[in-house]
Amino acid sequence: MRSASRAALRTLRPRVHAAVSRFGSRETRVGFASELYSVATLLTGQPRLRRMLGDPASSPDARAGLAARLIDDKVSASTVALVKDAVSLRWSAPWDMLDAIEWAGDDVLLAAAEQDDVIEDVEDELFRFERILDNESDLTALLDEQAVPADRRRELLDGVVGQKVHPITLALLQHAVASQRKRSLLLAIDDLIEAAAQRRERSLARAVSATELSSEQQEHLARALSRIYDRPIEVHYAIDPSVRGGLVVRVGDEVIDGSVAARLTQLRSAFAG
Repeated sequence: MRSASRAALRTLRPRVHAAVSRFGSRETRVGFASELYSVATLLTGQPRLRRMLGDPASSPDARAGLAARLIDDKVSASTVALVKDAVSLRWSAPWDMLDAIEWAGDDVLLAAAEQDDVIEDVEDELFRFERILDNESDLTALLDEQAVPADRRRELLDGVVGQKVHPITLALLQHAVASQRKRSLLLAIDDLIEAAAQRRERSLARAVSATELSSEQQEHLARALSRIYDRPIEVHYAIDPSVRGGLVVRVGDEVIDGSVAARLTQLRSAFAG
């Protein structure tokens, strides 16, 4: 996002959190998120309307009024109020405004997970599904295929995860699969995992090893990473025999590759040269 949109998102975030705080149950929060997703889907398919609502040259009150007339009788008062807040802000591009509404839906669901004390479980389930997609390229391609109707992609997702994950995890994944604004499902899941970690005031690392690490090894790695980065680091672990030995650790955009596979690749490159 460019500067205007980043500023608008900083303004919108506390308004989302204030709206969420008014809901006492998971059901109302999930319903709120669903309505925000519905608004985003509507605007995705209406380019002229999207441009009007995101036009910085028009009056913020006029944009808010147009949004209210569009959705007032279709969604709850809380959703109307938040969408009016969003369209009243100045965005660098209408697509940024739309992405912010989708982000708000994600954040509401993560807040519901936090309220139910299952956010750690949701984060872990997202990570495990991300690992499945990493190893199942055909499945990833099918779930990312925009030419396939969204309902069909959701059905495929439900067949894979079904009742195996928490309903909030499923709701997050269903939207990530159906959304036309997600760059790819893997990137969308990665963003959700990061957002869940931030809600728990932790930074996130991903460690992949050839065999399962012992509890002592896992604790040692988490402590070492926390010392290196000077902040609490939560580590998600996954097993991938292709690394052959050692560890591949990713913290944000930084990758620490200590795997045997990486060293073999380096040796082959050296001999080839």
